[in-house]
Amino acid sequence: MHIYQENNRIIIGDGKSSVWVEPWGKNSIRVRMTAVPQMDDNDWALTEPVEEVTPQITFETKDVTDPWYQGEEWAKYHRTGTFVTLVNGKITVKISDEGWLSFYNQKGELLTEEYWRNRNRINRYCVPLRVDARELKPVPGGTDFELTARFEAFDDEMIFGMGQYQEKHMNKKGAILELAHRNSQASVPFYVSSRGYGFFWNNPAIGTATFGTNKTEWYAKRTKKLDYFITAGDTPAEIESQYSLATGRTPMMPEYGMGYWQCKLRYRNQEELLAVAREHKRRGLPMDAIVIDFFHWTMQGDFKFEPLDWPDPEAMVKELKELGIETVVSVWPTIDERSENFGKMADMGYLVNADRGNQNHMTWMGNTVFYDATHPGAQQFVWNRCKENYYDKYGIRCFWLDEAEPEYGPYDFDNYRYYAGPALQCSNVYPIGYAKGFYDGLRAAGEKDVLSLVRCAWAGSQKYGVLTWSGDIYSSFRSMQEQLQAGLSMSMAGIPWWTSDIGGFLGGNIADKDFQELLLRWFAWGAFCPVFRMHGERSPWYEREQEFRNGVRQLTSGQDNEVWSFGEENYQILSKYLFIRERLRPYIRECMQAASETGAPVMRPLFYDFPEDKACWAVEDSYMFGPDLLVSPVMEAGADSRRIYLPAGTRWTDAYTKQVYEGGQWVTVPAPIDIIPVMVREGKEYQIYE
Repeated sequence: MHIYQENNRIIIGDGKSSVWVEPWGKNSIRVRMTAVPQMDDNDWALTEPVEEVTPQITFETKDVTDPWYQGEEWAKYHRTGTFVTLVNGKITVKISDEGWLSFYNQKGELLTEEYWRNRNRINRYCVPLRVDARELKPVPGGTDFELTARFEAFDDEMIFGMGQYQEKHMNKKGAILELAHRNSQASVPFYVSSRGYGFFWNNPAIGTATFGTNKTEWYAKRTKKLDYFITAGDTPAEIESQYSLATGRTPMMPEYGMGYWQCKLRYRNQEELLAVAREHKRRGLPMDAIVIDFFHWTMQGDFKFEPLDWPDPEAMVKELKELGIETVVSVWPTIDERSENFGKMADMGYLVNADRGNQNHMTWMGNTVFYDATHPGAQQFVWNRCKENYYDKYGIRCFWLDEAEPEYGPYDFDNYRYYAGPALQCSNVYPIGYAKGFYDGLRAAGEKDVLSLVRCAWAGSQKYGVLTWSGDIYSSFRSMQEQLQAGLSMSMAGIPWWTSDIGGFLGGNIADKDFQELLLRWFAWGAFCPVFRMHGERSPWYEREQEFRNGVRQLTSGQDNEVWSFGEENYQILSKYLFIRERLRPYIRECMQAASETGAPVMRPLFYDFPEDKACWAVEDSYMFGPDLLVSPVMEAGADSRRIYLPAGTRWTDAYTKQVYEGGQWVTVPAPIDIIPVMVREGKEYQIYE
């Protein structure tokens, strides 16, 4: 084993592999490993310039007595070992003479360490299992490797973040997570540990993360290298700030993003959409954005309005703008084989390739292929078509980038190949390239505040103005509960703009009283999410005969989905929350500014603001909306009260009853059907309920 210093970097070489350990911004370390002569130069999400620091590096030589042979006079063995310590502010990495890594905070407390189970002379885990912490196994006949990285498990550790998964627990300790995107699943492999560090797996390969009780294990099916980032801080806020500096901060949210978004599956034509917008304004209701959903186009991949149903988009957008409403248009990455752009994109290499079988990736409403969002030329081509047909003609500047995983049918990742490499090796960066093409294009066109609604994200997506939503989820209280942890987990993974389909996307019958109760509870919660957006297919779908235009099947739509669509009594409740959101706009603006400037999540678990209160680390059904509001959605049918934990160290005022409570206790508060419990931090005043 050869361990040496090269500038600020420590290099560990054993003749087969090379490990780089170096500072990467304040209080942070980056570790890379390769088993080929030259390190792969892909930085993936660690692309941002970070603060240059000069670490303290010390080499210490020690005489080491082999504990394996201690007590055997005939076999005493002495040798010399060189140990290295690298200190970067609040994080220290210690490297044993055999290259094993352990990470400590500035108090000398162990944060985490690599998992080795070898018959080693100097490590306390002296067992002959021959399990290494770092394994790059060559794939026969190729240049890729199968990667496994292992770390010790700690019984007291809680793990938060990792992106969006459809499950009930926010604490990921004990979970096995697929490192892959699917509809309603977004893998963002950064977590914050209760032990005082953040860890980012800087690898977009398909794989798994296992947070077991015996070990933590990261696995990539195909890759060129090991690459991870670890940062230490005294608080979760400090950890999030340092991570967001390394991967990029979100821009400031446009003003229209902070209000109410109206959406449904789907407004079928121009007049239908305008009628909804006009009625909103006639009733005096706030609305900041309205969404033109999919299949408003001539063909998938044409990226333009179908003229029969949308005869005058210019007049439509102009009227909406006069009403103070932003027009949002759906874009899909699917290119129909009949599209006017298919041939050129295929010839230019702008489509995702398949290693076997035919090229069709999806056959819903046409035979389609996904465009290759990892290809800079393809990004530019798709943006140019959207710029030509939406932005330049009509001034449409906000796009709904759907199908951003992308949603293969089936998810045979081993069959697809991108400009950036085989899908197994890099598939998880697809949504970044998708968003980046539009962000770069809009910025180049002169837009200062960019927002794209995107159905997936990876680490770094936030810097491209990505608003992620949680996909095609089911209409149920269980699903609502899962979306709360999904939103908080996305926030802790560094994606501060997040929303869900209010009421769920699939299965909500607008005439069903049970669904109406769910919608009321979800709508109230939506008013206290980073983005407040109504959407859903709303069963049953309208019965219409199949329509075809120029050989293209036309999609029907679900039932009505406006706040007045569910009965007068429900309308009074729903409309109340539109005005609550408006009254909170100055506060939301401050939260968005903080997210842009410091990386602070807009919605976050209680422990983010109260890390010293141990009880806060176990609360999964309440959250902080910014620093001052504690929100506790009602997520059970028939409930009329809510049990809430109030963090210690401050008093709390119930926004509904005005009762004041001491922190550090559980309380039960009233929660009638028209009320979501909101607690206001001591010293703050917000007019939530009139």
